[in-house]
Amino acid sequence: MLGPVILAASRSDRMRRLISAAPVTKQVVDRFIPGESVADIVPIIEELTGRGLELTMDVVGEDITTPEQATAARDAYLALVERLKDLGLGERVEMSVKLSMFGQALPGGHELALANVRPVVEAAAAIGTTVTLDAEDHTTLDSMFAIHEELRRDFPQTGCVIQAYLFRTEADARRLAEAGSRVRLVKGAYKEPAEVAYQQKHEIDKAYVRILRTLMEGEGYPMVGSHDPRLISIAQELARCAGRKPDEYEFQMLYGIRSDEHLRLAAEGHRMRVYTAYGTDWYGYFMRRLAEKPANLRFFVRSMLSKG
Repeated sequence: MLGPVILAASRSDRMRRLISAAPVTKQVVDRFIPGESVADIVPIIEELTGRGLELTMDVVGEDITTPEQATAARDAYLALVERLKDLGLGERVEMSVKLSMFGQALPGGHELALANVRPVVEAAAAIGTTVTLDAEDHTTLDSMFAIHEELRRDFPQTGCVIQAYLFRTEADARRLAEAGSRVRLVKGAYKEPAEVAYQQKHEIDKAYVRILRTLMEGEGYPMVGSHDPRLISIAQELARCAGRKPDEYEFQMLYGIRSDEHLRLAAEGHRMRVYTAYGTDWYGYFMRRLAEKPANLRFFVRSMLSKG
């Protein structure tokens, strides 16, 4: 399987330099990351919301090595909130954050990440939107869930992400499927050991369905993070069986992947949110997109061969 190899490459400085230097890379990266600044991304936000879609915005960047970088990450999100306020789109556009970007891996990182993310959550609430805490590798999750619980005391709409490939996630889903919760379910995109995660696609898919059933039958707000047509159909059936109305759950897909499906679901009356990343530190995000789906890798290789 190429996925684990690509994920390993996402941690390699040598591969980062090689891929960043390839002439075709920017063209391909732009498919998934359509801008480097808030100014770049405003036309995308306006276009997608104008077509009936909602968004969750991610300022990419995870390799934080100093508290100053973590503060800069916080400020980048605060600048995004200000622009959304100016656009009057707070109710249509939320934000996704990785706590590693807010300093979680630094000394005293749990407290530092909480201190940095709280002003972003406060600012988001002030314009009528919210923040979802993205899941990262399994070693960070206890800290993420603790920060999520702390934030929800004052901002109960704060969401979090759970990953179907981890053994622990079924229990996490049962705990989180409570009234007022917002939970995004994804398959998972980090290289995890067999001791903590399913390794085979069919096992991950089965776990995804079990967990999604728990969320749909619970009292919270499920967010279905998948591009898989079969899982999307299953999600619709699970929602129907649970008696959920179209505005009581949503689908989420990545910018640049299955864009026609985004529009189809929205046209059918579903809530469809596009996960849209921007920023200069794109490498780790980009490599995980390649690892998640062979078609993404084929697209990149074809582009390199045709342009190189």
